[in-house]
Amino acid sequence: MRTNTKIGDVFSAKVNSNKKKYFQYIISDITQLNSDVIRVFKNSYPIDSNPDLNDVISGEVEFYAHCITKLGVKMGYWNLIGNIPDVGRTDHILFRDSGDYGNPTIKVSQDWWVWKINEDQKRVGELLGENQKAEVGLVINPESIVYRMRTGEYDFKAYPTF
Repeated sequence: MRTNTKIGDVFSAKVNSNKKKYFQYIISDITQLNSDVIRVFKNSYPIDSNPDLNDVISGEVEFYAHCITKLGVKMGYWNLIGNIPDVGRTDHILFRDSGDYGNPTIKVSQDWWVWKINEDQKRVGELLGENQKAEVGLVINPESIVYRMRTGEYDFKAYPTF
C-alpha cells in the first residue's frame, strides 16, 4: 500500500466494534498549512461490509475537517480503500479560527476569522449568522477525527464560545 495519499482517496475508519464510517480527501487548503481537507460521510456501515464507494460518496456529508490523511493511515486510525475522482463541490465550505484560541481566560471571543478553502482569511470579529456554522479550522489529529466520527463532536475544547 502506498504511503502517500491523493485527492479523491476514500478511507474507512472503525467507529466501534461493529461499525465503520467513510471519508474522502477532497482538496488541499493552502490557507491552512496546505493541509488535506476531508469530507466525512454520515452513514455508518457494518464492519465487515464492502459498500460501493460511489454509493458511499453520494451520501450525506456529516462534516469537513483539515487533517493529515497519510498520518492517520500510518497510525492505524483509518484505511485507504480506493480512489473516486468525484470530490463534490468545495466552494461552499467555510472554516473558522479565533485569535483567542488557547486562551482560557476568554470565554466568548470577539476575534473570529473565517475563510473558504484556498482563500484569504477574513476577520469578522463576533461570529454571527452563517459564520456560526463554520467548521473548526485547525488541522485535526487522526484520533480526534475518529472521535468526532463516533460521537458527533471533537474530544477537545480549543476555542471560546461565540
